[in-house]
Amino acid sequence: MSSASSARTTTPGAGPGTGAWPAVPIRRRVGNRIFWTLCILALLLVIAPTVWLAVGVVVRAVPHWQWSVLTTKTIGASGKDVGGLSQGILGTIVITLVAVFIGGIVSVLTGVYLSEYARPGRYREILRGGYEVLAGVPSIVLGYVGYVALVVGLGWKFGLLPAVVVMSVLTIPYITKATETSLAQVPVSYREGAEALGIPASVTLRRIVLKTALPGMITGLLLATAIAVGETAPLLLTAGAGGGNPSTHITDNPVGFLTYFVFTFSPNVQPNTAANDLAYDAALLLLVFVLVVIIVGRLVAARARRNTEQ
Repeated sequence: MSSASSARTTTPGAGPGTGAWPAVPIRRRVGNRIFWTLCILALLLVIAPTVWLAVGVVVRAVPHWQWSVLTTKTIGASGKDVGGLSQGILGTIVITLVAVFIGGIVSVLTGVYLSEYARPGRYREILRGGYEVLAGVPSIVLGYVGYVALVVGLGWKFGLLPAVVVMSVLTIPYITKATETSLAQVPVSYREGAEALGIPASVTLRRIVLKTALPGMITGLLLATAIAVGETAPLLLTAGAGGGNPSTHITDNPVGFLTYFVFTFSPNVQPNTAANDLAYDAALLLLVFVLVVIIVGRLVAARARRNTEQ
């Protein structure tokens, strides 16, 4: 009896009332094939430029790669020996880490306030609309505002401090949005259960809610870090185009960064082959930085997710 019933339920195309799968019309099957074909083509259109860019940089940078690039400073754009990228590497690391640290503190506090403490109403909508508008402002506009207000207005001139301030502002919207969204996705039952057990709200937020939302918050930090690493225009207007290393002299001391060398030593700007090779080396290092950040962030998020599920 069971075998007959199984045969009825697994025989496609049988008539009505038999409990079998209905026959799928040819029109729907063709439409389904077309839909999935278009989805695959769209995926290829997204992936192909990224793969082309990454492979192109690797192919052009690896054949002439020298480890001295990591330890020597840039000499200039002319001549057979143009030096290395040590000041650009240090500048990129310091600017990115400090900017994401400062922006992360402000963003996490803002996201926690919007998600946990702000009451629905006018002020919360104004604050939320403010960071959403800030996310849509072009980075070069933020760089120009930083140049006018900090470099010229306050007399800081080019240096580490104005660059960090502008890059921190640039990263705030992305981390804030990720924090607020991640906290909003934490089940309400977690908070209600903790309240029923008599756990203080601050402990619930720190030990349960934030711990559960950590993977999503890390995703926002990853996005902000990748953006900070790859920016050029804001840094040209705040850090300057100097070749100096970061130091405790955070104003009136131009700082180097990798995207500057990618832009200045590119084949479209410099006819010197050695300078072009250094530009590809800088691009390769940027790819490696972003890849390392993504891998580390994913590992941290995966560990946080496992701890949450336990």
